[in-house]
Amino acid sequence: MRRGDRYPDTLRDLFETSTKKYSKCLSGRFTDGSQEYTYARFHEVCDRESLRLSRYGISSGDKVAIFAQNMPNWTLAFFAATAFGRVAIPILPDSSENEVTNILRHSESKVIYISQKLLPKLSRECIDKLTLVIDIETLKPIKKDEEAFQCDGLVKAPTADELAAIIYTSGTTGNAKGVMLSHRNFCHNIMASHKAEKCSSKDRFLSMGHTYELAIGCLYPFYVGACVYYIKKAPTPSVLSATMKELRPTVMCSVPLIIEKVYKRSIVPTVENSRTLTWMSRKMPYIFHKLVGQRLYKSFGGKLHFFGIGGSKLDPVVEDFLKKCRFPYAIGYGLTECAPLVCNAMVGRTSVGSIGIPAFGVDVRLIDVNPKTGEGEIVCRGDNVMLGYYKDPERTMGVIDDEGWFHTNDIASMDKNGNYYIRGRLNNTILGASGENIYPEEIEQLINSEEGVSESLVVERDGKLVALVKFEDNVLDWNFEGEEKFYENLEARTASLKERVNKLLGKNSQVSEVNAMKEPFEKTATQKIRRFLYKNKKQ
Repeated sequence: MRRGDRYPDTLRDLFETSTKKYSKCLSGRFTDGSQEYTYARFHEVCDRESLRLSRYGISSGDKVAIFAQNMPNWTLAFFAATAFGRVAIPILPDSSENEVTNILRHSESKVIYISQKLLPKLSRECIDKLTLVIDIETLKPIKKDEEAFQCDGLVKAPTADELAAIIYTSGTTGNAKGVMLSHRNFCHNIMASHKAEKCSSKDRFLSMGHTYELAIGCLYPFYVGACVYYIKKAPTPSVLSATMKELRPTVMCSVPLIIEKVYKRSIVPTVENSRTLTWMSRKMPYIFHKLVGQRLYKSFGGKLHFFGIGGSKLDPVVEDFLKKCRFPYAIGYGLTECAPLVCNAMVGRTSVGSIGIPAFGVDVRLIDVNPKTGEGEIVCRGDNVMLGYYKDPERTMGVIDDEGWFHTNDIASMDKNGNYYIRGRLNNTILGASGENIYPEEIEQLINSEEGVSESLVVERDGKLVALVKFEDNVLDWNFEGEEKFYENLEARTASLKERVNKLLGKNSQVSEVNAMKEPFEKTATQKIRRFLYKNKKQ
């Protein structure tokens, strides 16, 4: 049987097969050459890390947290856990101390691999409860519980339906939401990715560090024996430009924000400042898009055959431009609960605004369809659907029905060619710039716990989070005659509230402004705020 015909059943299978077949190939490295691993060396160091965990009693089924930016050692820590039956707990680098504490407590993690940069977000309470705290950059222990050193950590090869990782999509409050993903879930995404875009050991993946990086930008290249390159510095335009020129990547996965910035901050100004290009765009659009497209392609290194975009919706104007320029972009749609791939629109087969067709091996359909608009909720079923929410069977039953269909809460329509188009969300979830889910209720809970706050509502306006706050009557007297003094007090109070709340929130959940409400919120009969009335309403 050819290698391409066989897909792994577990991450252990993936680990053993790829490190043997591609032993001499590079598996990952920073673009500056540091933290470099061949597949054989990766296996060796991973075995050593697993042995250390076992010596401190960390067995199969135990939780191993990873709190760091993307790097070769992140992947190593992930396999040191999952390939030996342990459970990985990835934590987003932008998480706040409060979120990290809640995730570690809820998951009952015993070990954490953490970067020095993020160490200040690890509370003393967490450090004291952990058996091991390991510097992910050096793989040296920062803290170890000597009493746990008994060499009694037993490991085993996991089965396909065993838990591989818990990925938290919220953690601002104690009501954490942990998505349980099995080995089968991850391996299905490897297969779906390979069916969609064939890659090989000759490919060079450039890691951009986003929320769907794990399955598509980490595990898939491991399956085909490719090398993943990581940027050590912040990915500023100048850093990215230099990296593209030197590395000349063949595969990239990105959130829309990156390509939208390239279009709006580079391409548009260049065209507007050039009489020739402006004239060509009007009179000779085909030649214009071919010329500009070639320049854009060259700016990404000139070797790309796949530029995957996912995590949130791409600006249709930008997508239309990419399509006319024949840039090799693809669109992916998914959710953490689906590990993540549900639909894809592949290179050369995209339709502006569409998320494409169902991914390989995934059943997708619309339910509760509005006969007038053709819009309904997307539900999907397949080996990509999660096991459930950790320690939360009630919430699990609310999204996975008895027939195994996962309810996405996304409203969509479908054209005659089977392409799906997302129209909106059923619930109140706000999608952040990097594709992460932001849950306004959790932010509101924090605000409402502040002294003097009666109730609050968090909405998205112009891509920013705005908190509408109703203070208690004894805090603000709107009938106060000294207007100047009143508004000085109001400004100071809202600024102070914003500062306090943002200290408890991750970077992507930061509140941009706090507006005081003069009148009470309009509510339903069950005393729930009518959210839709305040989304675009200025106070």
